[in-house]
Amino acid sequence: MIVLIAPETDVKSEIEILHQLFEEGLAYYHVRKPAKNLEQHRTYLNQIDSKYHTRVVVHLFHELVNEFNLKGIHFQEQKRLDNIDNPGRYFKNLEMYGKTISSSFHEPNVLEECDFEFDYHLLSPVFSSISKPGYKGRRFDVNHIDKTIIGMGGVTTDNIKEFNVLGFKGVGVLGGIWKSSNPVESFKKMKSYFE
Repeated sequence: MIVLIAPETDVKSEIEILHQLFEEGLAYYHVRKPAKNLEQHRTYLNQIDSKYHTRVVVHLFHELVNEFNLKGIHFQEQKRLDNIDNPGRYFKNLEMYGKTISSSFHEPNVLEECDFEFDYHLLSPVFSSISKPGYKGRRFDVNHIDKTIIGMGGVTTDNIKEFNVLGFKGVGVLGGIWKSSNPVESFKKMKSYFE
């Protein structure tokens, strides 16, 4: 399982590359664009061919799930801490039937102890980040945790096998694709590992 995170700031030919990645089988695309407001998020989603919307997960403006036929929503750590104690109230106005709910974690014990049943969990940093210099990897071993955990941080075509050894069910990648000289080829190599 590969979760691709959007580059924080738009990159050249981003939507064109994204469409090629979807054509190659990308199934989980997380839109995390902290500088974009609600209207800019709408504009961004409208640039993506609607046939791929069912593969798109939003980190911000969860209400977009009511307007677009999206795959689901993602809780960044602080948003989870602020809202998940009372999920009934949070989800009341969201059309979540058949949608995924995921969240970010930075400590394996917090992930393990979380009572809310997320469809999958992003845990970082496993290896030192490519997109965030100075974000040091911690080589988390999650073999003992019976949840779907996706490892993030420093994912490359060279170390992808390590994630499996450490107990991850997949990888969350950002820099390993978007900072690659050939994002589509890098994705295909990573994807072949999971087939």
